[in-house]
Amino acid sequence: MKTINEAGPARTVAEANTAQTLTAGGPEPVDTGDRRMRAVVVHGADDVRIDERARPVPGAGEVLLAVEWGGICGSDIAYWKKGASGTASLAHPLVLGHEFAGRIAELGDQVTGLDVGQAVTVHPARLVGDGVLPERLAGRTNLYPRVRYFGSAAFDPHTDGGFSEYRTVHATQIRPLPDGVTTEQGALAEPLAVALHAVGRAPQLDGRTVLVNGCGPIGSLVVAAARYRGAGRVIAADLASSSLAVARAMGADETRDLSVGEGLPEDVDIVFEASGAPAALGPVLRATARGGTLVQVGNLPGTAAPAALGDLVTREITWIGSYRFVDEIDDALRALRDGLDVTPLITHRFPLERAEEALAVAADPTSGSSKVMLRLTAGVSEAGLSAGVAEA
Repeated sequence: MKTINEAGPARTVAEANTAQTLTAGGPEPVDTGDRRMRAVVVHGADDVRIDERARPVPGAGEVLLAVEWGGICGSDIAYWKKGASGTASLAHPLVLGHEFAGRIAELGDQVTGLDVGQAVTVHPARLVGDGVLPERLAGRTNLYPRVRYFGSAAFDPHTDGGFSEYRTVHATQIRPLPDGVTTEQGALAEPLAVALHAVGRAPQLDGRTVLVNGCGPIGSLVVAAARYRGAGRVIAADLASSSLAVARAMGADETRDLSVGEGLPEDVDIVFEASGAPAALGPVLRATARGGTLVQVGNLPGTAAPAALGDLVTREITWIGSYRFVDEIDDALRALRDGLDVTPLITHRFPLERAEEALAVAADPTSGSSKVMLRLTAGVSEAGLSAGVAEA
Protein backbone atom coordinates (compact mmCIF):
# COMPACT_ATOMS: atom_id res chain seq x y z
CA MET A 1 0.00 0.00 0.00
CA LYS A 2 1.41 3.38 -1.01
CA THR A 3 0.97 6.24 1.50
CA ILE A 4 1.56 9.97 1.40
CA ASN A 5 5.00 9.81 2.97
CA GLU A 6 6.13 7.36 0.30
CA ALA A 7 5.27 9.92 -2.37
CA GLY A 8 8.08 12.33 -1.47
CA PRO A 9 10.23 13.79 1.31
CA ALA A 10 8.59 13.94 4.73
CA ARG A 11 7.53 17.39 5.92
CA THR A 12 6.29 18.76 9.19
CA VAL A 13 2.59 19.52 9.60
CA ALA A 14 3.37 23.25 9.75
CA GLU A 15 5.34 23.07 6.52
CA ALA A 16 2.57 21.14 4.82
CA ASN A 17 -0.10 23.56 5.99
CA THR A 18 1.92 26.50 4.71
CA ALA A 19 2.61 24.90 1.35
CA GLN A 20 -0.63 23.14 0.56
CA THR A 21 -3.03 24.71 -1.92
CA LEU A 22 -6.27 23.41 -3.35
CA THR A 23 -5.61 23.47 -7.07
CA ALA A 24 -5.16 20.22 -8.91
CA GLY A 25 -1.50 19.36 -9.19
CA GLY A 26 -0.57 21.17 -5.97
CA PRO A 27 1.44 19.71 -3.07
CA GLU A 28 0.12 16.56 -1.49
CA PRO A 29 -1.19 16.39 2.08
CA VAL A 30 1.05 14.81 4.70
CA ASP A 31 0.31 11.81 6.88
CA THR A 32 1.02 12.96 10.43
CA GLY A 33 0.77 9.42 11.81
CA ASP A 34 -2.44 10.17 13.73
CA ARG A 35 -4.83 7.32 12.95
CA ARG A 36 -7.94 9.05 14.31
CA MET A 37 -10.23 11.47 12.50
CA ARG A 38 -13.28 13.66 13.04
CA ALA A 39 -16.60 13.23 11.23
CA VAL A 40 -19.94 15.05 11.05
CA VAL A 41 -22.40 12.41 12.28
CA VAL A 42 -26.17 12.70 12.57
CA HIS A 43 -27.53 10.51 15.38
CA GLY A 44 -31.20 11.43 15.01
CA ALA A 45 -33.51 14.37 14.47
CA ASP A 46 -31.84 17.60 15.69
CA ASP A 47 -28.83 15.61 16.88
CA VAL A 48 -25.64 16.14 14.87
CA ARG A 49 -22.25 15.65 16.51
CA ILE A 50 -18.57 15.86 15.71
CA ASP A 51 -17.51 12.30 16.47
CA GLU A 52 -13.99 10.93 16.64
CA ARG A 53 -13.53 7.72 14.70
CA ALA A 54 -10.72 5.49 13.56
CA ARG A 55 -9.26 6.57 10.27
CA PRO A 56 -10.32 3.98 7.66
CA VAL A 57 -7.79 1.88 5.77
CA PRO A 58 -8.26 1.40 2.04
CA GLY A 59 -8.86 -2.15 0.90
CA ALA A 60 -8.08 -3.65 -2.47
CA GLY A 61 -9.42 -1.42 -5.23
CA GLU A 62 -9.95 1.53 -2.86
CA VAL A 63 -8.24 4.82 -2.11
CA LEU A 64 -8.13 6.81 1.11
CA LEU A 65 -9.24 10.37 0.46
CA ALA A 66 -8.12 13.26 2.67
CA VAL A 67 -11.31 15.28 2.35
CA GLU A 68 -10.90 19.05 2.04
CA TRP A 69 -14.33 20.48 1.18
CA GLY A 70 -17.96 19.41 1.37
CA GLY A 71 -21.14 21.13 0.21
CA ILE A 72 -24.32 20.91 2.28
CA CYS A 73 -27.32 19.55 0.37
CA GLY A 74 -31.01 19.40 1.17
CA SER A 75 -30.77 15.71 2.09
CA ASP A 76 -28.11 16.53 4.72
CA ILE A 77 -30.50 19.09 6.21
CA ALA A 78 -33.39 16.61 6.13
CA TYR A 79 -31.45 13.93 8.02
CA TRP A 80 -30.45 16.56 10.61
CA LYS A 81 -33.90 18.12 11.03
CA LYS A 82 -36.13 15.05 10.66
CA GLY A 83 -33.92 11.97 10.96
CA ALA A 84 -35.02 11.02 7.46
CA SER A 85 -34.69 12.06 3.84
CA GLY A 86 -37.55 11.04 1.58
CA THR A 87 -38.30 7.40 2.35
CA ALA A 88 -34.91 6.75 3.99
CA SER A 89 -34.92 6.92 7.80
CA LEU A 90 -32.02 6.70 10.21
CA ALA A 91 -31.61 3.38 11.98
CA HIS A 92 -28.04 4.14 13.10
CA PRO A 93 -25.72 7.18 13.20
CA LEU A 94 -24.76 8.38 9.72
CA VAL A 95 -21.85 10.47 8.44
CA LEU A 96 -23.42 13.16 6.27
CA GLY A 97 -22.33 14.42 2.87
CA HIS A 98 -22.30 13.37 -0.78
CA GLU A 99 -20.76 16.54 -2.27
CA PHE A 100 -17.06 16.46 -1.41
CA ALA A 101 -13.54 16.58 -2.79
CA GLY A 102 -9.99 16.31 -1.51
CA ARG A 103 -6.68 14.59 -2.17
CA ILE A 104 -5.67 10.96 -2.33
CA ALA A 105 -3.82 10.04 0.87
CA GLU A 106 -3.28 6.31 0.29
CA LEU A 107 -3.75 3.81 -2.52
CA GLY A 108 -5.06 0.35 -1.76
CA ASP A 109 -3.77 -2.71 -3.53
CA GLN A 110 -4.68 -3.16 -7.21
CA VAL A 111 -5.31 0.56 -7.75
CA THR A 112 -3.70 1.93 -10.90
CA GLY A 113 -3.92 5.21 -12.79
CA LEU A 114 -4.19 7.36 -9.65
CA ASP A 115 -1.52 9.04 -7.56
CA VAL A 116 -1.05 9.94 -3.93
CA GLY A 117 -1.60 13.67 -3.50
CA GLN A 118 -3.85 13.90 -6.56
CA ALA A 119 -6.80 16.30 -6.26
CA VAL A 120 -10.07 14.47 -6.91
CA THR A 121 -13.80 14.48 -6.43
CA VAL A 122 -16.16 11.53 -6.11
CA HIS A 123 -19.11 10.05 -7.98
CA PRO A 124 -21.26 9.23 -4.94
CA ALA A 125 -23.31 6.38 -6.46
CA ARG A 126 -22.43 2.70 -6.63
CA LEU A 127 -24.78 0.04 -7.95
CA VAL A 128 -25.67 -2.90 -5.72
CA GLY A 129 -25.96 -6.20 -7.55
CA ASP A 130 -25.25 -7.11 -11.15
CA GLY A 131 -26.10 -3.67 -12.55
CA VAL A 132 -28.20 -5.15 -15.36
CA LEU A 133 -30.96 -2.88 -16.63
CA PRO A 134 -33.78 -3.64 -19.07
CA GLU A 135 -33.00 -2.64 -22.64
CA ARG A 136 -35.37 0.33 -22.50
CA LEU A 137 -33.25 1.77 -19.64
CA ALA A 138 -29.85 0.95 -21.13
CA GLY A 139 -27.24 3.36 -19.81
CA ARG A 140 -29.60 5.05 -17.35
CA THR A 141 -27.84 3.80 -14.24
CA ASN A 142 -29.44 6.54 -12.13
CA LEU A 143 -32.66 4.51 -12.46
CA TYR A 144 -31.14 1.24 -11.27
CA PRO A 145 -33.34 0.11 -8.35
CA ARG A 146 -30.56 -0.53 -5.80
CA VAL A 147 -27.89 2.16 -5.50
CA ARG A 148 -25.70 2.98 -2.54
CA TYR A 149 -25.22 6.74 -2.35
CA PHE A 150 -22.77 8.44 -0.02
CA GLY A 151 -24.48 9.99 2.99
CA SER A 152 -27.67 7.92 2.62
CA ALA A 153 -29.74 5.83 5.04
CA ALA A 154 -31.54 4.01 2.23
CA PHE A 155 -29.71 0.77 3.12
CA ASP A 156 -28.99 -0.85 6.47
CA PRO A 157 -26.15 -0.64 7.23
CA HIS A 158 -26.21 2.96 6.02
CA THR A 159 -23.71 4.39 3.54
CA ASP A 160 -21.60 6.95 5.36
CA GLY A 161 -20.90 10.17 3.50
CA GLY A 162 -17.81 12.28 3.05
CA PHE A 163 -18.13 14.91 5.78
CA SER A 164 -15.10 13.55 7.59
CA GLU A 165 -11.40 14.21 7.54
CA TYR A 166 -10.80 10.93 5.68
CA ARG A 167 -13.00 8.59 3.62
CA THR A 168 -12.25 5.39 1.75
CA VAL A 169 -13.68 5.41 -1.78
CA HIS A 170 -13.70 2.72 -4.44
CA ALA A 171 -11.28 3.73 -7.18
CA THR A 172 -14.00 3.50 -9.85
CA GLN A 173 -15.83 6.38 -8.11
CA ILE A 174 -12.82 8.71 -8.11
CA ARG A 175 -12.76 11.58 -10.61
CA PRO A 176 -9.47 13.53 -10.92
CA LEU A 177 -9.85 17.30 -11.00
CA PRO A 178 -8.63 19.17 -14.08
CA ASP A 179 -5.71 21.55 -13.65
CA GLY A 180 -6.83 24.88 -12.25
CA VAL A 181 -9.99 23.50 -10.57
CA THR A 182 -9.85 23.83 -6.78
CA THR A 183 -11.06 21.11 -4.46
CA GLU A 184 -13.75 23.52 -3.24
CA GLN A 185 -15.02 23.87 -6.80
CA GLY A 186 -14.59 20.12 -7.28
CA ALA A 187 -16.93 19.46 -4.35
CA LEU A 188 -19.65 21.19 -6.40
CA ALA A 189 -19.18 18.92 -9.42
CA GLU A 190 -21.87 16.62 -8.00
CA PRO A 191 -24.71 19.19 -7.87
CA LEU A 192 -23.53 20.64 -11.18
CA ALA A 193 -23.87 17.12 -12.60
CA VAL A 194 -27.48 17.05 -11.36
CA ALA A 195 -28.10 20.32 -13.22
CA LEU A 196 -26.41 19.12 -16.40
CA HIS A 197 -28.45 15.92 -16.33
CA ALA A 198 -31.64 17.98 -16.04
CA VAL A 199 -30.62 20.17 -18.97
CA GLY A 200 -29.82 17.03 -20.94
CA ARG A 201 -33.37 15.77 -20.39
CA ALA A 202 -34.74 18.74 -22.34
CA PRO A 203 -34.69 19.28 -26.10
CA GLN A 204 -31.72 21.07 -27.64
CA LEU A 205 -31.30 24.48 -25.98
CA ASP A 206 -29.27 26.26 -28.66
CA GLY A 207 -30.53 29.82 -28.94
CA ARG A 208 -33.80 29.12 -27.12
CA THR A 209 -35.40 30.93 -24.18
CA VAL A 210 -35.40 28.98 -20.93
CA LEU A 211 -37.21 29.57 -17.64
CA VAL A 212 -35.87 28.23 -14.33
CA ASN A 213 -38.38 28.38 -11.48
CA GLY A 214 -36.73 28.06 -8.08
CA CYS A 215 -33.21 29.41 -7.64
CA GLY A 216 -31.80 27.48 -4.73
CA PRO A 217 -28.39 25.86 -5.35
CA ILE A 218 -29.71 23.35 -7.90
CA GLY A 219 -31.88 25.91 -9.70
CA SER A 220 -28.99 28.36 -9.93
CA LEU A 221 -26.76 25.60 -11.26
CA VAL A 222 -29.45 24.79 -13.85
CA VAL A 223 -29.20 28.44 -14.90
CA ALA A 224 -25.44 28.01 -15.39
CA ALA A 225 -25.85 24.63 -17.09
CA ALA A 226 -28.45 25.99 -19.51
CA ARG A 227 -26.16 28.87 -20.38
CA TYR A 228 -23.24 26.44 -20.83
CA ARG A 229 -25.37 24.27 -23.14
CA GLY A 230 -26.19 27.19 -25.42
CA ALA A 231 -29.49 28.65 -24.22
CA GLY A 232 -30.13 32.00 -25.89
CA ARG A 233 -31.89 33.64 -22.95
CA VAL A 234 -32.32 32.41 -19.38
CA ILE A 235 -35.06 33.76 -17.10
CA ALA A 236 -34.96 32.88 -13.40
CA ALA A 237 -37.83 33.15 -10.92
CA ASP A 238 -37.93 32.83 -7.14
CA LEU A 239 -39.52 34.24 -4.00
CA ALA A 240 -36.19 35.33 -2.46
CA SER A 241 -34.19 38.29 -3.70
CA SER A 242 -30.96 36.72 -2.41
CA SER A 243 -31.55 33.62 -4.53
CA LEU A 244 -32.27 35.76 -7.57
CA ALA A 245 -28.99 37.61 -7.02
CA VAL A 246 -27.14 34.29 -7.11
CA ALA A 247 -29.05 33.26 -10.26
CA ARG A 248 -27.99 36.49 -11.96
CA ALA A 249 -24.38 35.86 -10.97
CA MET A 250 -24.68 32.34 -12.41
CA GLY A 251 -25.83 33.65 -15.79
CA ALA A 252 -29.53 34.56 -15.73
CA ASP A 253 -30.40 37.32 -18.21
CA GLU A 254 -33.61 38.26 -16.41
CA THR A 255 -35.11 37.55 -13.01
CA ARG A 256 -38.67 37.58 -11.71
CA ASP A 257 -39.24 38.25 -8.00
CA LEU A 258 -42.46 36.40 -7.28
CA SER A 259 -42.61 37.79 -3.72
CA VAL A 260 -43.42 41.28 -5.03
CA GLY A 261 -45.99 40.18 -7.58
CA GLU A 262 -43.78 39.81 -10.62
CA GLY A 263 -45.35 37.03 -12.66
CA LEU A 264 -43.76 34.28 -14.67
CA PRO A 265 -43.19 34.92 -18.38
CA GLU A 266 -45.54 33.46 -20.95
CA ASP A 267 -45.05 30.87 -23.68
CA VAL A 268 -41.57 29.67 -22.77
CA ASP A 269 -40.53 26.65 -24.85
CA ILE A 270 -38.41 24.95 -22.19
CA VAL A 271 -39.02 25.31 -18.45
CA PHE A 272 -37.13 23.81 -15.50
CA GLU A 273 -39.09 23.56 -12.25
CA ALA A 274 -36.53 23.46 -9.45
CA SER A 275 -38.53 24.53 -6.41
CA GLY A 276 -40.30 21.23 -5.78
CA ALA A 277 -43.32 23.16 -4.47
CA PRO A 278 -46.68 21.70 -5.57
CA ALA A 279 -48.24 25.19 -5.45
CA ALA A 280 -45.78 26.27 -8.16
CA LEU A 281 -46.92 23.69 -10.69
CA GLY A 282 -50.02 25.53 -11.89
CA PRO A 283 -48.24 28.83 -12.67
CA VAL A 284 -45.25 26.98 -14.14
CA LEU A 285 -47.43 24.93 -16.47
CA ARG A 286 -49.19 28.12 -17.55
CA ALA A 287 -45.80 29.71 -18.29
CA THR A 288 -44.84 26.76 -20.51
CA ALA A 289 -45.66 27.25 -24.18
CA ARG A 290 -48.25 25.07 -25.87
CA GLY A 291 -46.43 21.94 -26.94
CA GLY A 292 -43.47 22.95 -24.76
CA THR A 293 -41.36 20.94 -22.33
CA LEU A 294 -41.31 21.12 -18.54
CA VAL A 295 -38.42 19.37 -16.77
CA GLN A 296 -39.13 18.62 -13.12
CA VAL A 297 -35.85 18.96 -11.21
CA GLY A 298 -37.14 19.88 -7.74
CA ASN A 299 -38.17 16.90 -5.63
CA LEU A 300 -41.94 16.80 -5.24
CA PRO A 301 -43.48 15.42 -2.03
CA GLY A 302 -44.23 11.73 -1.79
CA THR A 303 -47.63 12.39 -0.27
CA ALA A 304 -50.82 13.86 -1.72
CA ALA A 305 -50.67 17.60 -2.30
CA PRO A 306 -53.02 19.94 -4.21
CA ALA A 307 -51.75 21.21 -7.54
CA ALA A 308 -53.39 22.80 -10.58
CA LEU A 309 -52.44 20.54 -13.49
CA GLY A 310 -55.10 21.26 -16.12
CA ASP A 311 -52.70 23.00 -18.49
CA LEU A 312 -50.63 19.83 -18.74
CA VAL A 313 -53.38 18.34 -20.89
CA THR A 314 -54.92 21.30 -22.68
CA ARG A 315 -51.55 22.76 -23.69
CA GLU A 316 -50.07 19.32 -24.54
CA ILE A 317 -47.02 19.93 -22.39
CA THR A 318 -44.33 17.27 -22.14
CA TRP A 319 -43.55 16.91 -18.42
CA ILE A 320 -40.24 15.12 -17.82
CA GLY A 321 -38.70 14.01 -14.53
CA SER A 322 -34.99 14.39 -13.81
CA TYR A 323 -33.29 12.30 -11.11
CA ARG A 324 -29.69 12.64 -9.96
CA PHE A 325 -27.35 11.89 -12.90
CA VAL A 326 -25.54 9.14 -14.78
CA ASP A 327 -21.98 10.14 -15.70
CA GLU A 328 -22.59 13.88 -16.05
CA ILE A 329 -20.10 14.46 -13.25
CA ASP A 330 -17.49 14.02 -15.99
CA ASP A 331 -19.28 16.70 -18.02
CA ALA A 332 -19.34 18.89 -14.91
CA LEU A 333 -15.58 18.64 -14.52
CA ARG A 334 -15.11 19.53 -18.19
CA ALA A 335 -17.40 22.52 -17.71
CA LEU A 336 -15.37 23.66 -14.69
CA ARG A 337 -12.19 23.23 -16.74
CA ASP A 338 -13.76 25.31 -19.51
CA GLY A 339 -14.45 28.15 -17.11
CA LEU A 340 -17.98 27.60 -15.79
CA ASP A 341 -17.74 29.49 -12.51
CA VAL A 342 -19.57 27.94 -9.55
CA THR A 343 -18.09 30.27 -6.93
CA PRO A 344 -21.01 32.78 -6.97
CA LEU A 345 -23.09 29.91 -5.56
CA ILE A 346 -20.96 29.81 -2.39
CA THR A 347 -22.36 32.18 0.23
CA HIS A 348 -20.96 30.72 3.47
CA ARG A 349 -17.97 28.67 4.63
CA PHE A 350 -17.60 26.96 8.01
CA PRO A 351 -14.96 24.70 9.56
CA LEU A 352 -15.88 21.12 10.38
CA GLU A 353 -16.29 21.79 14.11
CA ARG A 354 -19.09 24.27 13.36
CA ALA A 355 -21.07 21.85 11.19
CA GLU A 356 -24.30 22.26 13.16
CA GLU A 357 -24.15 26.03 12.67
CA ALA A 358 -23.48 25.48 8.96
CA LEU A 359 -26.53 23.22 8.68
CA ALA A 360 -28.66 25.80 10.47
CA VAL A 361 -27.57 28.54 8.09
CA ALA A 362 -28.21 26.33 5.06
CA ALA A 363 -31.69 25.46 6.38
CA ASP A 364 -32.69 29.03 7.29
CA PRO A 365 -34.57 30.76 4.44
CA THR A 366 -33.83 34.14 6.03
CA SER A 367 -30.04 33.64 6.09
CA GLY A 368 -29.54 34.52 2.43
CA SER A 369 -27.57 31.32 1.97
CA SER A 370 -27.18 29.41 -1.25
CA LYS A 371 -24.43 26.79 -1.09
CA VAL A 372 -22.88 26.43 2.37
CA MET A 373 -19.45 24.79 2.38
CA LEU A 374 -17.66 22.83 5.10
CA ARG A 375 -13.88 22.95 5.33
CA LEU A 376 -13.09 19.42 6.45
CA THR A 377 -9.28 19.59 6.66
CA ALA A 378 -7.85 22.15 9.06
CA GLY A 379 -4.58 22.40 7.13
CA VAL A 380 -6.13 23.71 3.90
CA SER A 381 -4.35 26.93 3.02
CA GLU A 382 -6.42 30.08 2.64
CA ALA A 383 -4.39 30.75 -0.53
CA GLY A 384 -6.12 27.84 -2.17
CA LEU A 385 -9.67 29.04 -1.57
CA SER A 386 -11.90 29.74 -4.50
CA ALA A 387 -12.75 33.42 -4.84
CA GLY A 388 -15.76 34.43 -2.80
CA VAL A 389 -16.90 34.84 0.77
CA ALA A 390 -14.54 34.45 3.70
CA GLU A 391 -14.95 31.58 6.12
CA ALA A 392 -17.34 32.27 9.00
